[in-house]
Amino acid sequence: MIEVVKELLKYVSYFFIFYMLFYSTFLFISALIGSIRLFKNRYRDRMHNTIKHDYYNPVSIIVPAYNEEKVIVSNINSLLNLNYRLYEIIIVNDGSSDDTIKTILENFDLTRVDKPYNYQIKTKPVKAIYEGIVNNVTITLVDKENGGKSDSLNTGINISRFPYFLAMDADSILQKDSLEKMIQPVLEYENVIACGGFVRLSNGVSFDENGDIVQTSLPRNLLACMQVLEYDRSFLASRILLDEYNGNLIISGAFGLFQKDMVIACGGYDVGTVGEDFELVVKLHVFSHQNDVPYRICYVPEAVCWTQAPSNLIDLLKQRKRWYSGLIQVMWKYRTLFFNYHYGFLSYVSYFYYLFFELLSPIIEVFGIFVTIISMCFGLLNVPFMIIFLILYTLFGCILSLTTFFARVHLVNNKISFLDIVKAFLVCIFEITFLRFILMVGRLFTLITYNTSKMRWDKLNRSRIGDE
Repeated sequence: MIEVVKELLKYVSYFFIFYMLFYSTFLFISALIGSIRLFKNRYRDRMHNTIKHDYYNPVSIIVPAYNEEKVIVSNINSLLNLNYRLYEIIIVNDGSSDDTIKTILENFDLTRVDKPYNYQIKTKPVKAIYEGIVNNVTITLVDKENGGKSDSLNTGINISRFPYFLAMDADSILQKDSLEKMIQPVLEYENVIACGGFVRLSNGVSFDENGDIVQTSLPRNLLACMQVLEYDRSFLASRILLDEYNGNLIISGAFGLFQKDMVIACGGYDVGTVGEDFELVVKLHVFSHQNDVPYRICYVPEAVCWTQAPSNLIDLLKQRKRWYSGLIQVMWKYRTLFFNYHYGFLSYVSYFYYLFFELLSPIIEVFGIFVTIISMCFGLLNVPFMIIFLILYTLFGCILSLTTFFARVHLVNNKISFLDIVKAFLVCIFEITFLRFILMVGRLFTLITYNTSKMRWDKLNRSRIGDE
């Protein structure tokens, strides 16, 4: 019996060695390429070798809002002060039960209008439309029946006037130059149908009434601080690497630019998923491949959007539950991408990565814990080796996190205090050991309870932007 267990564990160990080597290599190459690209972009900016133009593609900014009275005014004020000449703002109130509508009308001079629009994507009925011009920017407020975020975005697409739209969350703030930087790939390359930007956390960041950054620092809240390192590693590593071969499968719902005609041709946002941002991007990939449409989906790390991170564990688990449920839905819906030569790198690298290192990771990690326990029971575990391995794994994770964190700080022209540097070194250990374990348990629970809660959208607590 022991010999059979030994033989079985030998093959299991081969699997985990391959799994960890592939994952660590991917992360290392991602962090390296991400840092190099940021350095090149910063050097290019210093040499003034950037696109400067007098022509601006008109853009419709769509902001779905459900019970966002605490943050919506700050959001709109930041959008009114963008360094961009031609854009409109469309706020879609998704049947809020708070004073979102009242707050907007009290702070901005908007008048109810009878505005015709193209009903190109089916949505919930629109109850009223308000419109006004503030700082030479047209603001449209749409009041509609509750239908969810996807339905609100589709409503905004129907009402929008311009060929490109920017989808963003109501609890987010754009830097003044974000839209200008986001549109550059559209001007630089042909067939750009979507662009994603760098989402950073506003916890610990102070803004003035116009949305300008007054001060940046790591948040005092430990949980939010750990998420800062996590976001930097994600947005400045893997997404830059995947962008090298047009392989990004996700553009964050907090900040994404899309070509309107292509989105309409695909049927708009899917109201049957809680991962509408992920689903739309994968759908654009598949639609373009199946119809032989030349396309490019870009990632622009210089375009920055600030958003709130959950500051308590309950809200964080709610958020990640929704993300993971959306991941399950999209990966299953587009399972045709699995090792399909027709999609090339998109299948063999992007889909493979999200399948094995995102979707199946909690199962594999729990299986690893189970194998470790079995090995201990049969006296087959090399304890000194196990301890050394865990220490090396933690150090490797810390180095990756700190590399992307300091690359962002140095190359995105941020300033941080010595206290923040010390905090980053200490927090990265907690992020590797504590946060990842908690999120793994949360993903596993989501997988087990998926059929009973796959379409649940748990509301997170909001605070006024800049209050944390």
